[in-house]
Amino acid sequence: MTSIADGSVKIQTTPESNLSTPSWFGEVVVISTYLRTQGVFKKINEQVRFARKRFGQYEVIDFLAVLFGYAISGERTLEEFYQRLQPFAVPFMALFDRDRLPSRSALSRFLAALTQAPVEALRTLFLDDLLARPLTPDKQTGGLVDRKGAPWTVFDIDGTREAARQRALPQTDELPPPFRRLDEVCAPGYRGRKRGETARTRTTVSQAHSYQWVGTFGNRGNGHYREELRKGLAAIGRYLAPHQLSPERTLLRLDGLYGNGAVLAEVAGFAFVTRGKDYHLLDHPSVSARLHLPPDQIQQRPESQMERSLYDCPEIPVGSDGVSCRVLVATHPAGKKKSPIGVTRAGVVYELFFTNLPQQAFTARDVVELYLHRGAFEPVLSDEDQEIDPDRWCSHSAWGQECWQLVSQWVWNLRLELGHQLTPEPLRMTEFAPPLPPPPPHAAPASGYAPPEVGSAWKAGRFSGQDFALQPDGTVRCPAGSALLPHEQRREADGSLRVVYGASIRSCRPCPLREQCQWNGSTTAKPRQVSVLLHPLVVGSDPLLWRDWSRRHQRQACLHLHRQRLDIQMGPVLPPTPIVSPPTISRAQRAHYRLSWDERLARNAREAQAGQLTFKLFGIPESFAIWLGLIAV
Repeated sequence: MTSIADGSVKIQTTPESNLSTPSWFGEVVVISTYLRTQGVFKKINEQVRFARKRFGQYEVIDFLAVLFGYAISGERTLEEFYQRLQPFAVPFMALFDRDRLPSRSALSRFLAALTQAPVEALRTLFLDDLLARPLTPDKQTGGLVDRKGAPWTVFDIDGTREAARQRALPQTDELPPPFRRLDEVCAPGYRGRKRGETARTRTTVSQAHSYQWVGTFGNRGNGHYREELRKGLAAIGRYLAPHQLSPERTLLRLDGLYGNGAVLAEVAGFAFVTRGKDYHLLDHPSVSARLHLPPDQIQQRPESQMERSLYDCPEIPVGSDGVSCRVLVATHPAGKKKSPIGVTRAGVVYELFFTNLPQQAFTARDVVELYLHRGAFEPVLSDEDQEIDPDRWCSHSAWGQECWQLVSQWVWNLRLELGHQLTPEPLRMTEFAPPLPPPPPHAAPASGYAPPEVGSAWKAGRFSGQDFALQPDGTVRCPAGSALLPHEQRREADGSLRVVYGASIRSCRPCPLREQCQWNGSTTAKPRQVSVLLHPLVVGSDPLLWRDWSRRHQRQACLHLHRQRLDIQMGPVLPPTPIVSPPTISRAQRAHYRLSWDERLARNAREAQAGQLTFKLFGIPESFAIWLGLIAV
């Protein structure tokens, strides 16, 4: 030992090695203890079974223990994780009631050999564990309250892509065929970068109020979004049942990838809002005619100067199945650069939004704001990348990568659950949209307009307004086939907007139907006029309320355990029990080819003679230690 004294500071060094405990080990202790008390390890041993050669004495729980620790640690690579863990391998595996730590090569072989059956069993257990315990004692889930006071539960469904850049490899007769390790897990995908990139897509499902993950479904390349959506809907259905929530009151916020009629037919049992991509609906007669009338509302985001004019078109058939949908068209002037979203026609950018939310509870602006609020999902994905990064390459096989991503989401949910116990907080209430004020006389309504109506009958025996139909080109067609053009707009006292259309006198004078059309028959000298009325839409006046918890506070409370000190003490190893006589074994046991599941599991189980391990973790509140099942000192 050497010592250096300099004034009031004394520095001592020693050549003896005494490695510090990894900062994340304390959280591993807490989470593993909680999983053991909840019986999760036992359920994994009973439900997630996978027999494969070249695993030595290890079982599924041994490899999942490594993946749980890797997800909790936040280490950049498995190599770095193993380097930090290796000196503490015995106490780490003891937390999972196991003996030896699997090597990196054994873990790699396990992930490469995984098949669909054990991963799907793990997915089922992951969702069962999420639903087994409510996030708070009062079983609150958060929600959205519409303008008529009805509650809704919002789920976000979106996908992420992870690119794997590849070098160009020469292909000649003198060289063997090229082989890439990520061919089984990646495929060419749309990343907008270099042509040599391949990608893997991961569709995620999140509860938008509690920020819990409900599922993850990965595939090669651009994925199979229809198949992944169906799996996500099944997971949401399982989430709703124990919470006694109705699918009709469940709002799905979908990415524009799902904005076509074929997909909307699959989510018809839920409420939904998505960006549409069937731009041919702009040519639908009802939509085209509505676009020639004044907009329902003007929408502007606080962080943007761009204003969108919103047109609400209810009951528009979408797709080949004719799904009746509420189509919202948002328009704004085109800029100098091509708009990345929407379609541009005659200097105007048109965006489509599809929903089946009722007009009486959500205005057009409310629907668009709800969809754009999907931007709050991006910080969640960013937090996930910083804390766990589930898109990192953990395996070169598809099901091995899927297993790692399931464990990552499991750790995220556990941190939320434990964080709510460490620092419990009530639901916060946010005014998502202010209440609708009563419109002053002769002013535009704040709620938008009901579908346009042509003026009613005005004299018996004459053509009524219903005989004049709005046309896609913005005109009104009379029974004789002539066009009536708009020439006047005036606001009524109740807020209705009257648009007056008039015919040409040159068309009315020689018209053979003049006797049935004009007020005074053939003696009139004025052309026929028709009014189109836009009545105010009847919408509840209550504000939109959003109830949720803080996105980070609960998880950060759990991550603060990384700053606390952890002492590990190992008791003396007990002498083994002497064996009086060797046990009798069967021929199957002697041949080593049909061990039972219990026998396989017992091979790496921690023995009672291994000695007692004592973990002393500082900074744990007494109430949390009692809730966790630990003895508070």
